[in-house]
Amino acid sequence: MIRLDGRKVLITGGSRGIGRASALLFAEAGADVAVSYVRDRAAAAAVVEGVERLGRRALAYKAEMSSRAEIEAMVADVQEKWGAVDCLVNNAGVWTYLEMGRMDEAVYRETVAVNLDGVFFATNAVVPGMKARGGGSIVMVSSTAGVRGEALHSHYAATKGALHALAKSLAVELAPWAIRVNAVAPGWVDTDMSAPSFSQPGFKERVRRTIPLGRIPPAEDIAGPILFLASDLARHVTGTVLDVNGGAVLLGG
Repeated sequence: MIRLDGRKVLITGGSRGIGRASALLFAEAGADVAVSYVRDRAAAAAVVEGVERLGRRALAYKAEMSSRAEIEAMVADVQEKWGAVDCLVNNAGVWTYLEMGRMDEAVYRETVAVNLDGVFFATNAVVPGMKARGGGSIVMVSSTAGVRGEALHSHYAATKGALHALAKSLAVELAPWAIRVNAVAPGWVDTDMSAPSFSQPGFKERVRRTIPLGRIPPAEDIAGPILFLASDLARHVTGTVLDVNGGAVLLGG
């Protein structure tokens, strides 16, 4: 039922995890997909190959999400090659450790720069084109930490909570141009980001038991809701935070 034939999608952090799964699912729905990555060129190339195998066009860009110049250059190149960015998925992010009272300022600033500044820069870059074309969709990938907090990751939680406020604010600001802005808030997901935590003996099973649906989802289970929010099936949905965590945290809205 969900088709995005001919639409052009930009997914930040699209070389692995939720970004990779989203890129392939958007391509299955008929969209051309551009992804950004930071380090793993081979992983990004594999995503491009996967999108192209599905019969869609693909682009990959090495771009630091803390760099406004690199983000704006990426968006400009996508628009030049394809004529538009119809949907932006702000997925790139880092999850780092921070103990208050013993704060590593470099870690703090990196987290804010990638998780929040990068979202502002990417969104700011695509909005003029969306306004000119009379519509678009922006999806923020946030986290349950943005609504319930997370001890020893307060800086991460703060950036994700900011994305919820940003989505709600921009939903109202951009509605006159038919630009919808929403967020998806995953809980634990079985990705590379969570692998170090899950490698601790017994931890993954303890996490699984906290989820009412009784499973830790793969990235594909988050990509589906992202695709829905980007699609015309959600054409009257904006300013929403969609919980995707198996019932573990029921605090979106």
